[in-house]
Amino acid sequence: MDAESRQVAVGHFNISDIAGFNAVAEAAEELKLPVIIGVSEGEREFVGVYEAAALVRVVRERKGVEIFLNADHTHSLARIEEAVKAGFDAVLFDGSKLSLSENITQTKKAVELARAINPNIFVEGEIGYIGGSSAILKETPEGAALSPEAFTKPEEAERFVKETGVDALAPAVGNMHGLLESMVSGDVKKRLDIELVKKIKESAKCFLVQHGGSGTADEDFVAGIKAGINIVHVNTELRLAWKKGVEEGLAENPDEIAPYKILPDAVSDIKEVVMARLKLFSQK
Repeated sequence: MDAESRQVAVGHFNISDIAGFNAVAEAAEELKLPVIIGVSEGEREFVGVYEAAALVRVVRERKGVEIFLNADHTHSLARIEEAVKAGFDAVLFDGSKLSLSENITQTKKAVELARAINPNIFVEGEIGYIGGSSAILKETPEGAALSPEAFTKPEEAERFVKETGVDALAPAVGNMHGLLESMVSGDVKKRLDIELVKKIKESAKCFLVQHGGSGTADEDFVAGIKAGINIVHVNTELRLAWKKGVEEGLAENPDEIAPYKILPDAVSDIKEVVMARLKLFSQK
């Protein structure tokens, strides 16, 4: 991943339907920048595991777009195996709600299983529970590591990477899945502990992934990337854009029932968000 040497980050965007997929693929093609499509367990159940892999493969092969597929937030070895066999480029085993020792044990098993099927698979692990829903929240998720004393410790990160063999680590450094209601307007932003990102990078010596990117202050995105973050996840912002686009499409065509005539606004609105994020993440 040459993003590391260039001190830029690759955008990771979750999708749930063809509108989201087309928006991300079009943005990547237009900007000529690599992207990662993410599908969580729930999103995979709706889109289809092999179907998601086929979509990415077709765009990559036919259009030459640098687009990759990640099995986001996978909680079981069976689901890891399924994604790797389907042809995913990367998998995330999420043991963030487990104790550190149990997380290490289970993540190591996931790494070994995935690489037994595909030695070139990119495997990510996670330390620090930061919520589990890309939704609009009334309050912070119970048990989420959102205070400095609960953030990922550099020594934990070092131990985790050494003992599991993961390629990438997603730490808790002030990030959170979803958006609080107060963040939707953009007046309140998520803030990252940039110094901690630097320390974790120095200790873990691996790729770092920022989950829960939606609603993060732009300056923190940039500073975090300079400090060592290599991949940034965005989902809730895309879901909001999807909803806005669908509502626009229905308002413009109240009597229309053909999805392909209603959803272009959703594609356009999602693409706008993806384009803005990709440009920010690739800023030098």
